Amino acid sequence: MKWANSLTLRSLALTTVWFVMALVVIAVVISALYRNTAERGFRQLLQAEMFNVVNSVSIDEKGELQGTPQLGDLKYKRPQTGWYWVVDPLYDNTKDPLRSPSLGETDLPTRPESEVPYDGDFRRTYMVRDEQGNDVAVMETVVVMDDNDRATRVRVSGNRNAVDSDVRWFSRRLYVALALFGVASVLLNGLIILWALRPLDSARAALSQISERGEGEMKGKFAVEIQPLADEINALLANNRAIVERARMQVGNLAHSLKTPIAVLLNEAQSMEGQGGKLIASQVVMMQAQVQAYLNRARIAAQTESVLTRCEVGPVLERLVRVMRRLNPDTEFSLSCTKGLVLAAEQQDLEEVVGNLLENAARFAKSEVRVSAQRLEAFEEAGDWAEITVVDDGPGLTPEEIQTAMKRGQRLDESGSGSGLGLSIVDDIVQAYGGRFELTGLEGAGLHARIVLPAKCRK
Repeated sequence: MKWANSLTLRSLALTTVWFVMALVVIAVVISALYRNTAERGFRQLLQAEMFNVVNSVSIDEKGELQGTPQLGDLKYKRPQTGWYWVVDPLYDNTKDPLRSPSLGETDLPTRPESEVPYDGDFRRTYMVRDEQGNDVAVMETVVVMDDNDRATRVRVSGNRNAVDSDVRWFSRRLYVALALFGVASVLLNGLIILWALRPLDSARAALSQISERGEGEMKGKFAVEIQPLADEINALLANNRAIVERARMQVGNLAHSLKTPIAVLLNEAQSMEGQGGKLIASQVVMMQAQVQAYLNRARIAAQTESVLTRCEVGPVLERLVRVMRRLNPDTEFSLSCTKGLVLAAEQQDLEEVVGNLLENAARFAKSEVRVSAQRLEAFEEAGDWAEITVVDDGPGLTPEEIQTAMKRGQRLDESGSGSGLGLSIVDDIVQAYGGRFELTGLEGAGLHARIVLPAKCRK
């Protein structure tokens, strides 16, 4: 279906179909014109031969027909060729007619005047079939030979196969010539179309640079028809960058404006004695984490639609795994990542998501944590996606515990520090990018964390 919307294919298909139709029409028209010309020349030849016969025949004193017409074609001398001439004496049925040597003792068939009447020049033309099965065209006229009004009927015939074979010979060569010309023209037309559409390939390559490498604008020289489009795209990208930067600045300003009041509240709560102080401190910590989570969501929403948001997965995962190995020397961390895998996400978001998952996995793992990242061929039947999994060999969770762990502020392990927002933050970030976050695993068999994020694989 990709080629169904191709301008190149459409142009090639339409021009090829049109060119083939034009060649067919041209071939039919030229062949028909040649046939008409050949038939007109055939009739003119018969007429000339008839006049030759008329001028070569006379009536002697005894009333006998005399004369030996010398027609230019030897076919009139070879038997049963379809080329004949006959002079019949209408003035006396007892007199013998004159015939061409090609006719021999046979007679040339005729058709009654009622079927084919004479024209104004007292001539008529009709088709008959001789004894050899040849289709012959007969031109006939009646001529008064002398002052005694003695008339003769002169008939000259020609073999129609001569015209048909001549037309077939011409048509075959015409079709071959037009076919060769058509093939060469279609190939040349294809090369011209491909050359003419090359600026579109340049524009596509420039857009690919923006999509895959995060280039800031379409670079290069484009055709005059495409340059306005490139200028508009560059202006759109610049405006998009300005919007993202403005959103980031606003998010940063909000974070700074809330940071000091929250820190003051936390310090005051920690200085208070009794359960009231602990309760306020825990709520302030939770509020701090929630504010940060919503600030992250606002930042992600501002940049998710940007074509310039890119992050290479391999280096980020290697750095996080290296840190976790130092912090957890008794746990084995293994990493498997597809080379050149690039996410359409910010690096700090990827670090926060995978960092939370690694921290949880390291806390509960017995001896091993496995991390993998790979391209996902099909996800929701659209686009390119990447799958990142973090698997540990810890005690795992029941389905009910998984539901509890995914709730905001809920902690299954109350012995350690934290606000219980780690997994919910992971879910918020992943959903902000249109991805998916899943936890699976049976109790006692470890936990399997899986996230799916939009990706672009470098070519």
